[in-house]
Amino acid sequence: MKRFILLSNLSNCQQYFLVSSKKDLSAIALDQALPDGRQAGRRAGMLYLKKKSTNDFVGLIFFLLIIICIVGCGVSKQQIRVSSYKKPAIVLPETIKPYSVNGVLYYPLPNGEGFVQEGIASWYGKKFHGKRSASGEIYNMYDKTAAHKTLPFGTYVKVKNLSNLREAIVRINDRGPFVKGRIIDLSYSAARGIGLVGPGVARVRVVALSKEVGKIKSGNKYKPLVEAKDFKKGEFTIQVGAFEGEDNARRLADRLRVIFDHVTITTYVPYEGGTFYRVRVSLSGDLTEASQIVKKLEYLGFSENFIVAL
Repeated sequence: MKRFILLSNLSNCQQYFLVSSKKDLSAIALDQALPDGRQAGRRAGMLYLKKKSTNDFVGLIFFLLIIICIVGCGVSKQQIRVSSYKKPAIVLPETIKPYSVNGVLYYPLPNGEGFVQEGIASWYGKKFHGKRSASGEIYNMYDKTAAHKTLPFGTYVKVKNLSNLREAIVRINDRGPFVKGRIIDLSYSAARGIGLVGPGVARVRVVALSKEVGKIKSGNKYKPLVEAKDFKKGEFTIQVGAFEGEDNARRLADRLRVIFDHVTITTYVPYEGGTFYRVRVSLSGDLTEASQIVKKLEYLGFSENFIVAL
């Protein structure tokens, strides 16, 4: 049984016990281990700390703690999930390197917990400078931002150019690139930082980052506590085509309505004098489910379709 001190604004630096068996759990003396008469319990594979319910208490304060055994060392360790009454969080090994953005630390999440993608990156600049992005922000080519098809707006990602190993940290504030096979569109500033401006495109690795919200003391070491995010959940649709002519978009939409219940045509004006009519089908709350629709469309001959978050 290990003792941890949770350092965050929710815990008030109180000591709790991490236990891995009912035997350890029953061995905890309530008057020593848990202040204020709190009881420890286990339910559905979760360790939780629960405040005793009496007439003297106004409400209940819940701190949920999920324990996953840490095996091995370094990055290969399994993650400890920590839950509070606000947002779930993950304890990472202290060996993972953080990135500082405006004085805030962000950490890459392991594959099983986060988002890692490899593919072709491109960039966009002056033609879109000063125009409104999909998030509602005004695009500034000199800010380190990027467009991505599915990652939530506001997500910070590390982009590594695999040809020269140069990296940039960017914030997702737009949707795109709307080209099959490309995974991210970088601002001019971000593209210049990784040597992308000249060639125009390059193969990159994109890793989503998560913000540090506290630290946990384990022995003499401190482990970062970061926000837990599920990048596979959201609201997704599949774009089948985009046309400059509205009639072409309507003809495609009519064909797709024979197969799909949900078919939409939306207009997109990326710059003055340019209007595109996008044909999209299906709505899904899960990327895995949306991927099945992509495969179905490819089987039907629509090879240029891709998933887009709404």
